[in-house]
Amino acid sequence: MKAILGIAAAAALLVAGQAAADDQLALAQKSGCMACHQVAVKVVGPAYKDVAKKYAADKGAADRLTKHVIAGSKDVWGPVPMPPKGGNAAVKDEDIKKIVTWILTLK
Repeated sequence: MKAILGIAAAAALLVAGQAAADDQLALAQKSGCMACHQVAVKVVGPAYKDVAKKYAADKGAADRLTKHVIAGSKDVWGPVPMPPKGGNAAVKDEDIKKIVTWILTLK
């Protein structure tokens, strides 16, 4: 019986985790991020999975990348600059932090 409950709990966590990931993807879409980025394919900016891979061992990546998105950056992934807030000034800083945190979980 304990094994069945353990399996059920693990399944519930997986479903909850997928729901949270779906929410963050929807937030990135709503915020306009997907105009220049995709999860697995480079478009104008790097693929989110490439970002996650590059910063996988970097403990300060979430804070630094959040600042890069909020303020904009250049010469990080090549010659195309990242405009402040990805060009969408209406995006809340806390939403950017959520999106960056999600990006860093991608594999």
